[in-house]
Amino acid sequence: MLATKNNSAKKRIVIVDDHPMMRQGLVALIQNEKDLEVVAEAENASQAFEAVQKFKPDLLLADITLPDKSGLELIKDIQAAGGATPSILVISMHDEALYVERVLRAGGRGYIMKQEGGKKLMVAIRQVLNGQIYVSEKMSSKILEIFSGRRPEASSSPVEKLTDREFEVFQLIGKGLTTLQMANELHVSTKTVEVHRANIKAKLSMKTAPELLRYAVRWAESQSTS
Repeated sequence: MLATKNNSAKKRIVIVDDHPMMRQGLVALIQNEKDLEVVAEAENASQAFEAVQKFKPDLLLADITLPDKSGLELIKDIQAAGGATPSILVISMHDEALYVERVLRAGGRGYIMKQEGGKKLMVAIRQVLNGQIYVSEKMSSKILEIFSGRRPEASSSPVEKLTDREFEVFQLIGKGLTTLQMANELHVSTKTVEVHRANIKAKLSMKTAPELLRYAVRWAESQSTS
């Protein structure tokens, strides 16, 4: 975890991303703004949680995919810790349609995809710092429908039915991990993974493990190329 000098006149930001070049780019972008400063960088959720407790930032800029646990779990951990919590903006390579609702329900205040570029990122950062929620224009109407209870079920992807933890297991199945590997990655028992796997099969209307594996692998491949 890298800390920088603290200037109380500026809005304080902590960045968590496991790619050093991505962090460096974000730091350079933010440090160019007169009213913003990066007070700490982290490469995993554990470091980010520690930085939030230590530096009390105004904003946490977080990736979804982290080495030790997901950005979603980090958001929940920060919310559960209580006290003065920062606004959280997720910046990710993953399709916003898959994650926006999960991020907002976990307590995040916005979601922006990495390919949007620096200008839009600064708009998102300032919007979240001003107490608003940031999502793309494309997602705005969908989010309003979701949170007003008017989401049309027929248009929902079956994957959206999964809980956050089931969704994590589903992603790991798509990566070809064994039950034991998934248990180690998620820090749970193999029995817990099997329960999640059974729930996933039921929600996706699949009867066998090979059928689920094929579906998860195809889904994972579609995400990596989208």
